[in-house]
Amino acid sequence: MKPHDYIAREDRFGAHNYHPLPVVLQRGEGPYVWDVEGTRYYDFLSAYSAVNQGHSHPRIVGALVDQARTLALTSRAFYNDQLGAMEEALATRFGYDKVLAMNSGAEAVETALKLARRWAYDVKGVPDNQALILVASQNFHGRTSTIVSFSSDPDSYGGFGPAMPGFQIIPYDDLAALDAALANPNVAAFLVEPIQGEAGVYVPTEGYISGAAARCKAANVLFMADEIQTGIGRTGAWLATCGACSCSGGRCERDPQTYVRADVLILGKALSGGVYPISAVLADDSVMLTIKPGQHGSTFGGNPVAARVAQVALDVVEDEQLMQRARRQGEHFRATLRRELGSHPLVGTVRGRGLLNAVVIHSPADSHVAWDLCLAMAAEGVLAKPTHGNIIRFAPPLVLTDAELDDALDRIVRSVKKFRVS
Repeated sequence: MKPHDYIAREDRFGAHNYHPLPVVLQRGEGPYVWDVEGTRYYDFLSAYSAVNQGHSHPRIVGALVDQARTLALTSRAFYNDQLGAMEEALATRFGYDKVLAMNSGAEAVETALKLARRWAYDVKGVPDNQALILVASQNFHGRTSTIVSFSSDPDSYGGFGPAMPGFQIIPYDDLAALDAALANPNVAAFLVEPIQGEAGVYVPTEGYISGAAARCKAANVLFMADEIQTGIGRTGAWLATCGACSCSGGRCERDPQTYVRADVLILGKALSGGVYPISAVLADDSVMLTIKPGQHGSTFGGNPVAARVAQVALDVVEDEQLMQRARRQGEHFRATLRRELGSHPLVGTVRGRGLLNAVVIHSPADSHVAWDLCLAMAAEGVLAKPTHGNIIRFAPPLVLTDAELDDALDRIVRSVKKFRVS
């Protein structure tokens, strides 16, 4: 079969809910993927930061295979010998009392929303059915019917109403707007991405996240950080809420000068190294234990395979010091693009943190320029994809060597300099 045959088969039998680049991938290893014709590419999307540890990391895959052969699923009707170890690894590494394991990122966000509402009624004393959860404009937390109810993107919510009530959208990176919203005594929580990935790697001004957390604490409101895309080393720290991390070892040293501790922490994607669906919500007992047996759960949540894989995926980030590499290489990536392309008429802002970066293309959001530029980069052996029409996101696996990063940068720069708008 040729690439167009695979694409045609998906188009014929699959739902049309994605718009992929016309590349048919067959194999991956480290920072590379190969298509069905054997062409090798640098993967600069990393499955939206799920593959931080690189494709098919041998330790993670080994844990997956070994556990699948031993015991794959029990449901939570019984205990299993892996879940407690995974919960301990997460709770101790990030400094929380409890962990609730789910599967997808959207499920974890839904879990956090239920926790916030239950805490509001049982602990804060909000009147029944009056809890309000604040969210930020241009957010992306998933695509379930509840989550799209508080999206500001018409492609996400349009045609899927009626919307779930109980949410208020406020401007992102605007502490004054947060102050005004927190005046409502029925506010239960503020759910926010420390860096907005899907919005185009929008990094808020310094002090916004710490200021938001402090304001929530003063108002007796839960500060909930969605670190599904930004967590597990991607931004040069275990968490984007760590701020300008300078930890030298594998474990988070939680510098009180930069670290912002969320009341509810939401993780996913790279928690498994991209080989198995797993997500998790972390909180202290005062929040987590408001949900009692039978009030929330998932057949696959916390299954032995996921639990074993997550333990090894975390160890890989720590043992290989991937967050330190992301921090250093990210600075080099942005500096190189600004130096080489800063005066190019197509290139606007270069922004990001760690190895989560984006380039704003000087073209209308509804044009095809950024898409065509991604096709040009694919022809040079680098895979990336636009978001919001005219923003190209770059997020390679964190296992890139310095030489591989420079090679990929050469290809990106060459693609842009050769590109002609059609």
